[in-house]
Amino acid sequence: MKFTKTTEQDSNYNNLEKMSVSELLFNINKEDKTVPLAVEKALPQIEELTKQIVLKLKEGGRLFYIGAGTSGRLGIVDASECPPTFGVPHELVIGLIAGGDYAIRKAVEFAEDSTNQGWKDLQEYQISPKDIVVGIAASGTTPYVTSALEECNNNGIITGCITCNQGSPLALTAQFPIEVVVGPEFVTGSSRMKAGTAQKLVLNMLSTASMIQLGRVKGNKMVDMQLSNNKLVDRGEKMLASELNIDQETASELLKKYGNVREAIKNYTNE
Repeated sequence: MKFTKTTEQDSNYNNLEKMSVSELLFNINKEDKTVPLAVEKALPQIEELTKQIVLKLKEGGRLFYIGAGTSGRLGIVDASECPPTFGVPHELVIGLIAGGDYAIRKAVEFAEDSTNQGWKDLQEYQISPKDIVVGIAASGTTPYVTSALEECNNNGIITGCITCNQGSPLALTAQFPIEVVVGPEFVTGSSRMKAGTAQKLVLNMLSTASMIQLGRVKGNKMVDMQLSNNKLVDRGEKMLASELNIDQETASELLKKYGNVREAIKNYTNE
């Protein structure tokens, strides 16, 4: 199959600068509506990678996301949300970006073009076959990501990827590829748009489904969430009040005593 970068093809729209604000927003939204349908087509691939992630995490391994630019930032966002949402250690899900932490806010020139830095960045975490690595690249051609996955394969480490072009070098390198083909962007080549949205949706699926499979959700509630602000404390109290059929004042006392929704439920039931 010939590899074609659909993410780089000309937009379906032209003369954008002549559109009104209303027209611009309508057409961007029209394009965005196609993204979940593209993700739906990739569900079998997403399922396969999720199962691998769950398996590795249950065995004591870690999940690594590695990307450049927007893709790298999206991986870091997803990784950083896992501890407060699911109460897991910060070391369980790790996001890496070409150019290091500086690149989270500002572009680092040519960082994504390195063919050895990705593997070096992974090695800093003493990566091993216990772990699993997911490369993220809309184009599917980013050297920093693809070369890192190649080295992972050579060292017995399970690899997956999220890309928005079919048959890309990255997808051919990853053992468990996810290809969400969203087509041309509204602004030609601006893969922070539909491609970025698709990657975010898939990352939500991978981490959320994995954490649920690891027992980090009870019913439909985040019982292991970190109570790091007043909003979350209030949410925790309401969870307890509903689950245990108690008033919020009692729930507040329980939460202060045990510091965690799950522990409060467990200990209240045993009291």
